[in-house]
Amino acid sequence: MTDVILSYVVWSPDASVIPGFERLRWYSLLFALGFIISQQVMVYIFRKEGQDERLVDKLTIYMVLATIIGARLGHVLFYEPEKYLSNPLDILKVWEGGLASHGAAVAIMLALYLYSRKIPTQSYFWIMDRIVIVVAMTGAMIRMGNLMNSEIGGKPNGNDSGFVYARDTEEILTTLKIPVLEVDAYKPKNRASELQGNGIVPVNFDIKIEKGGYQEADLRNTLETDVKYVLTRFQSSLKYLAEDPNTPLNYDLLDKGDHYLATVRTFGVSRYPTQIYEAITYLLIFIGLFWIWFRYDSRVPDGLLLGLFFISVFGMRFVWEYFKENQVDFEEGLSLNMGQYLSIPLVIAGIVFTILALKKGLKPKENQGTGS
Repeated sequence: MTDVILSYVVWSPDASVIPGFERLRWYSLLFALGFIISQQVMVYIFRKEGQDERLVDKLTIYMVLATIIGARLGHVLFYEPEKYLSNPLDILKVWEGGLASHGAAVAIMLALYLYSRKIPTQSYFWIMDRIVIVVAMTGAMIRMGNLMNSEIGGKPNGNDSGFVYARDTEEILTTLKIPVLEVDAYKPKNRASELQGNGIVPVNFDIKIEKGGYQEADLRNTLETDVKYVLTRFQSSLKYLAEDPNTPLNYDLLDKGDHYLATVRTFGVSRYPTQIYEAITYLLIFIGLFWIWFRYDSRVPDGLLLGLFFISVFGMRFVWEYFKENQVDFEEGLSLNMGQYLSIPLVIAGIVFTILALKKGLKPKENQGTGS
């Protein structure tokens, strides 16, 4: 059979940019690159409209602080208030995850209001209209960071063309009491006949094991108990895999001379790769907003780009939430999840901003370059 039949992806990238160097992670790199590229785009916008481009440095500081603080507090207040309010110091542990884009949106609006008061040559809506262009692009990069972290994934899609998130199980398997050297999850090419079109798809784990003092019989016993336990009892395995707890472990154990290689045959749950959907959406929004600005620049009526940003970003966020797994347990009982509830007022605000801006019409050409 060909790979066309095995159309799903077993996703288990190393979250570190450089294997073994855990401090430099893809999420952090993409997050930082988003702001670096955004700064250069804003310099171009300021320069093209005759603004002092040196002001972009201060603007970047406001944006970075507002995004991190707002996104963190948004997650704390909207998603897990009890957890963080009972352990306030955990709020500072941003590296452990937990950022909410809705919180970032509110914080950015407040921060840029303070920024605009100190820069009298630029109105609040002038700044907001231009900053949302690069916010959309940064959002796309952050979602790709989520993908590299194997987080904020989608719900099971019920077919054989999604993503199986296997990194968590890989990491757990490296902690077995036997001396595991390496674990590699992958899509097996020789198991196409096991596909049933229901989203439960074949996945193999190759476990490289140091020989040490283990006899093969002892090693087999450990694999059949401990690996089976990992595949059927751990929360991440129950979420992303579909190993039958009532059947013996399906595996081969080969002696490779200086090490053993155990190939475990199991099944995974195919899910929507919603991080990719959102990243593409935000990239297209960035292109659209940038094109409107590039075509009309200073003639764009105040609030138009901000309104279009709110409508498109949070409107599509509302749609994609139907395909994403819930982030916290309490969302299971809601008709809409928290991300959707928080998106509704921002979409409404976007409609209001857009209508008011369109009523004004384009600014006259003689105002171009004034930044008014």
